[in-house]
Amino acid sequence: MKEKLGYVPQKDRKKILLICDDIRVHSGVATVARELVVNSAHHFNWVNVAGAIQHPEVGKRLDLSQDTNHHAGIDDSSIILYPVNGYGDTTLIRHLLQAEKPDAIFLITDPRYFIWLFNIENEIRKHTPIVYLNIWDDLPAPHYNKPYYEACDALLGISKQTVNINKLVLGDKTKSKIIKYVPHGLNENVFRPLTEGDTDWKEFNIFRKQFFKNKEYDFVLFFNSRNIRRKQIPDTMMAFKLFLDGLTSEQAKKCALVLHTDLVSDHGTDLLAVKELFFNGYEDNIIFSTDRKDSKQMNFLYNLADAQILLTSNEGWGLSLTEAMLAGLPIIANVTGGMQDQMRFENDKGEWIDFDSEVPSNHRGTYKKHGKWAFPVFPSNISIMGSPPTPYIFDDRCRPEDATERIKELYDMSISERVERGLAGREWAIGDEAGFTSEKMSNRVIEAINELFTTWKSREKFEFINTNEVKKKTLNHKLIY
Repeated sequence: MKEKLGYVPQKDRKKILLICDDIRVHSGVATVARELVVNSAHHFNWVNVAGAIQHPEVGKRLDLSQDTNHHAGIDDSSIILYPVNGYGDTTLIRHLLQAEKPDAIFLITDPRYFIWLFNIENEIRKHTPIVYLNIWDDLPAPHYNKPYYEACDALLGISKQTVNINKLVLGDKTKSKIIKYVPHGLNENVFRPLTEGDTDWKEFNIFRKQFFKNKEYDFVLFFNSRNIRRKQIPDTMMAFKLFLDGLTSEQAKKCALVLHTDLVSDHGTDLLAVKELFFNGYEDNIIFSTDRKDSKQMNFLYNLADAQILLTSNEGWGLSLTEAMLAGLPIIANVTGGMQDQMRFENDKGEWIDFDSEVPSNHRGTYKKHGKWAFPVFPSNISIMGSPPTPYIFDDRCRPEDATERIKELYDMSISERVERGLAGREWAIGDEAGFTSEKMSNRVIEAINELFTTWKSREKFEFINTNEVKKKTLNHKLIY
């Protein structure tokens, strides 16, 4: 077996305690974590505190090393799982620090799930550094997250906006942290364009005929995400309805919107009721896909479509956009959060934009030029939402009518131009600049953690805090830009 670049023998590897979703499930967090573990198993040993809402295997210790060997292309991985409800607690972590003796703790997902861990960071970081693969959906800079960012030794920002937010919130304390840009990455050999001669071509055509019940469509728009409010699925459906209204009846019959999501959700809405309201006379133009599909079948769904749409008003990254790009699809997306990274907006020098206190996001349309695969929809309303745990955050809402224009723009293109634009997106996504692949994501994580191990100093046993000097949390970036 060919030795992988950066290979370290198992006995010499650093061990990482990964706290996130169970890497065997199909959530976005689990998908990214699984790709990270598999693609770095030659360099690190991993212990996954494998979270779920009501985990059926709580209390077990599972060894996934043999199965991982097959996927990682090595024969000596060490991957251990501890299934838990939620993400564990202080008792479990203290036990694992003693039993597994990890060299670092690695966190993924919203910081509010880890408040219990951050409360004992002083105890943990005397011996073990904390790495946080973090994301934040939107501005204003969340100064209410400052204690969580301060509790970490390395902050790996999934989006460029998140990297800037980490710096804005930490201020002077930035210099004591490792802060890196580590965008999500997926397996480009799983999510890929399918053409005649591909090993899956025959199976794909059978799938397509069954899915569409032998009906042929000229234009298919695809949505793939959860049925929750911020995903703006009714707006997506309204945009498609307005698009159909602008066609002849014969043209409209040949168009479909495929929605891979739950029909009804307490966190979202009743999509059947939305369909009934909007699509009287267009019932066959809306196709729901509700059953769980494996990665190959999901790639089939992307390959059925001409474009992917995601109009989320708050979106840290938008993993379905990445899947679509790797599958060679153009993307229609609201300009917010990490979705704007995937559209590659550029400045007047042709450089992929970064963010700072002057321009902390592009949701106001500061930059207009973007990758040819992207069809951005700029928010028409940016309002401040909030809750007690997150007192303020922008909600970036775009107009369905604006999305309709982008759908029509794609529809009016020739098939060859749509394909060419989609393939340009894939080429950029798998290249070195973007690096939205599992291997490149994992290499960035390996590099950041290795830098941490060479520079990390253990937490002081105590620190002096002048309680007479209380710094107010003030806005340190522009609100209008």
